[in-house]
Amino acid sequence: MDQEMKISDSIEDQGLLESSMRLKPHEAQSYRKKALWVSWVSIVVTIVLAIAAFTVSIMRHSASAFGFAFDATLDVLSSIIVLWRYSNAAAVHSAHREYIACVILGVVFILSSLCILGKAIHDLATKLLPEVDDFLFSVSIVSGLVCIILAVIKFMLGRVLTSRALITDGFNSLVGGIMGFSILISAEVFKHEPKVWYLDGTVGVLIGLIILAYGVKLLLDMVPRVRQTRNYERFE
Repeated sequence: MDQEMKISDSIEDQGLLESSMRLKPHEAQSYRKKALWVSWVSIVVTIVLAIAAFTVSIMRHSASAFGFAFDATLDVLSSIIVLWRYSNAAAVHSAHREYIACVILGVVFILSSLCILGKAIHDLATKLLPEVDDFLFSVSIVSGLVCIILAVIKFMLGRVLTSRALITDGFNSLVGGIMGFSILISAEVFKHEPKVWYLDGTVGVLIGLIILAYGVKLLLDMVPRVRQTRNYERFE
């Protein structure tokens, strides 16, 4: 195990990711194309989900729906960053390009989390009550299932390509899936127990804090690595 870590560190010192040792050139390019396809599908699907969730948020006064809509918008941005990450075939194993993508993702995560937290805290402070209907349920179920499927695919590709950017994109899709189902759960609980009106806003706060923590950790991990690998920009 220690030897594997040393080999991984040695590879990164050369400006390459660990995938450069695991994958043959044609395999790496095949997985790169799959990552691009998944990113494009994710962008189209999440734009539709974001519009639907923003509509639900405005019409039904749901903090969770607003949080999901913002997370879906974040998912679009993170997928665009992944597209940039893998747009250059020669840079498929570039550690420098990978770390730059992760730093940008970290900044986007932090900004997005602040907006989600602000909306959720405002709704809790004003005791905004969510409205429940079939449209809300439909958006919740569809968005939850689609985002979790996308997350699994991104995690698998990220593991093969040893890409923190792809795994981060997958994490964001997973959060979107959880938020989709949380809208459903919060609405159902409120329908039977009106006293628990704060569940929706509380979930929004928790999701905002999780995204904030992940964004901060990304920056702490990746900013030093960008500096370490900046001499290897030839892979760009």
